[in-house]
Amino acid sequence: MSEIFKLGDLVWAKMKGFSPWPGRVSHPSKNLKKPAAAKKGPVHCIFFFGTNNYAWIEESNIKLYHENKDTLVKSCKTSGFKDAVEAIEEFIAKGEIFDDGSDPDSLFDRLKEEETISPEKKTPKVNKPRKEITPKTKRVDNNDDRRPAKKQRRESSASNSAINRVGSVSPTLNHSPSPPRKSGSTLLNRPANVARPITPPLDVETLSQTLKEKNILPSNLKFGFLGLGIMGSGIVKNLINSGHSVIVWNRTQEKCTDFVKAGAEHGLTPSDVVLAADITFSCVADPQAAKDMVFGNCGVLMEITSDKGYVEMTGIDAETSQDIAEAINAKGGRYLEAQVQGSKIPAQEGTLVILAAGDRSLFDDCQSCFEAMGKNSFYLGEVGNASKMNLVLQLMAGVTLAGLAESMALADRAGLQQKDVLEVLELTSLACPAILDKGKAIIEGGFPTQLPLQHMQKDLRLSLGMSDQLEQPLPLAAAANEVYKHAKRLGYGEHDASAVYIRARF
Repeated sequence: MSEIFKLGDLVWAKMKGFSPWPGRVSHPSKNLKKPAAAKKGPVHCIFFFGTNNYAWIEESNIKLYHENKDTLVKSCKTSGFKDAVEAIEEFIAKGEIFDDGSDPDSLFDRLKEEETISPEKKTPKVNKPRKEITPKTKRVDNNDDRRPAKKQRRESSASNSAINRVGSVSPTLNHSPSPPRKSGSTLLNRPANVARPITPPLDVETLSQTLKEKNILPSNLKFGFLGLGIMGSGIVKNLINSGHSVIVWNRTQEKCTDFVKAGAEHGLTPSDVVLAADITFSCVADPQAAKDMVFGNCGVLMEITSDKGYVEMTGIDAETSQDIAEAINAKGGRYLEAQVQGSKIPAQEGTLVILAAGDRSLFDDCQSCFEAMGKNSFYLGEVGNASKMNLVLQLMAGVTLAGLAESMALADRAGLQQKDVLEVLELTSLACPAILDKGKAIIEGGFPTQLPLQHMQKDLRLSLGMSDQLEQPLPLAAAANEVYKHAKRLGYGEHDASAVYIRARF
């Protein structure tokens, strides 16, 4: 027997491809249209805490919040999920749950207004009694007396964090590195954090020599591209310069300007890009960002039809790729995962290696694009195979780079010149462009970003997840992952992956 949910109920709601998420039965936003028909019963509009998104969810995928909290609060461990749980608990703590149909965003609006009220008009609720307690009284009180004060401090902190989240569309899409640590308080005289070199602007209109030599015949189809980060920018540059018709979107809209000047069109949302394009590529940060791009508000899924193709180039795991493929195929679209091997320079020069799996006809339709992007493209069969292959190769790269960092750290500690080590290495069978380039970056010490350290750590984490499913021990990868995690925590997540040397040396 299905549960009946009324307006204002706090619930857990599950979207396809996501864990159950805390939300509230609400009025739909202005742009959210109710689905024409539901296959599995009635639907309710849910406001999702943390992301501040709305969606229509079938009643069979909704459960009451309080009755299922103990079980479902452990269903996901991402930072975005924790933010969402904290936001709904803050909502409950405020005691402002209404049955009159008021929009849940009004709570966050009121929190903002409270911040603008002058101090003399505010009535202190917590600070006043705490000020009356002297330090001497605190020392003689027992443990039970001290606990309420600690709870008050936590509630105050939670309130501030809820206010800071107002207006955030996707917390998962706004990560910040840990603040730099002071060198005076760190172990072994670790130096102050190395500032990441400023990335020079990409010259979009200049053709690379490699692209000139390819003599590509561009497809007559129109291609969309979502994400203009380090990899996406180089790929789109080569698509435009090889004569392809491209429409672009990026979360930071300013990044689209140079590409529009070079001949691309600009879509206001991911769904606008899909609507205008025959085939849409996506290259974003991680699996969660890839899901948000497809399933989120104004996402890809809104405009996918039987004549549309979707190509996922984000470094993801096989399960995420299969979830996206299922959703795209259910709408009649074609899906292809196209993982890339390479970093910033190969992306700009058009020398990436593309690993594809999924719809073979879509792979064929993308051939002129793949020629512009890379030097080779491989079709590996069913969805998931390309993601697995990419993670296997990234595991090799991550462990190798961690080994190089430790070797260079040992050489420095032993009083050897690191440039001599690299010069000898270049004459051995271990020499390869990747090791030599990263070795030079370690010696120079600037770590200009070619492949972000946080992306390398993400790939190692996904590799370890795959190994857990297959019960395949990966002790070296596990150890390397911890080293990258520590370097990321020290504030080097957005530096090049070679910055793992800082953690290895100090």
